[in-house]
Amino acid sequence: MLKINNVSKIYQLGDVEVPALYNVSLKVEEGEMLCIMGRSGSGKSTLLRMLGLIDSPTKGKVFLSDKDVGKLKEKERSRIRLENMGYVFQEYALLSELTALENVYLPAKMLGKWPKEYKERAITLLDAVGLLDRMKHLPRQLSGGQQQRVAIARAMVNKPQIIFADEPTANLDTKAGKNVMDTLYWLNKNYKTTIVFVSHDEADKKYASRIVRLLDGRIVRRRTV
Repeated sequence: MLKINNVSKIYQLGDVEVPALYNVSLKVEEGEMLCIMGRSGSGKSTLLRMLGLIDSPTKGKVFLSDKDVGKLKEKERSRIRLENMGYVFQEYALLSELTALENVYLPAKMLGKWPKEYKERAITLLDAVGLLDRMKHLPRQLSGGQQQRVAIARAMVNKPQIIFADEPTANLDTKAGKNVMDTLYWLNKNYKTTIVFVSHDEADKKYASRIVRLLDGRIVRRRTV
């Protein structure tokens, strides 16, 4: 489904080179719930950005359905991200002036889908994440956990093949974080959506079908749960 071969990433900060990944190879299987774990600074988020086509590697290749996406123009990569991938970030990334419903259907609107179709889809997803009664609320009227569940619904609106979640519970308390992880797990099991999530919380291991651990930009352990 998705794989990277011998990927390295070096960030240039002025005259200083900052290595983040070293020759990492990884294959994401369809339908799995893959957890990427490691200490802060181990390269977890960088690896997620490579897999999610948000950033490009300094060296190495990224393949989606056996297509080398490194050879595609940015416009084509952007289209793939919008149509085939969903993203959930630590900081929720909701637009403050839009309601929960409007935030959810925005990616579908960007694809030019019919309003009736994307609004119905957004309502169904808000119901699925337990926020149907909050669909007309603005982000500031929602708790952190509720905002993150809106973000998950938004990530699902275009029926992506895969969702990437970068430490989705990092800014939440224990109860809200559990609700968010339970929601991702439910989507994986019921919608069969492939999910790749980053975490440093050992409690999140129970949600994963496979765990990959990073240390200093290298994969040091792979384990099927």
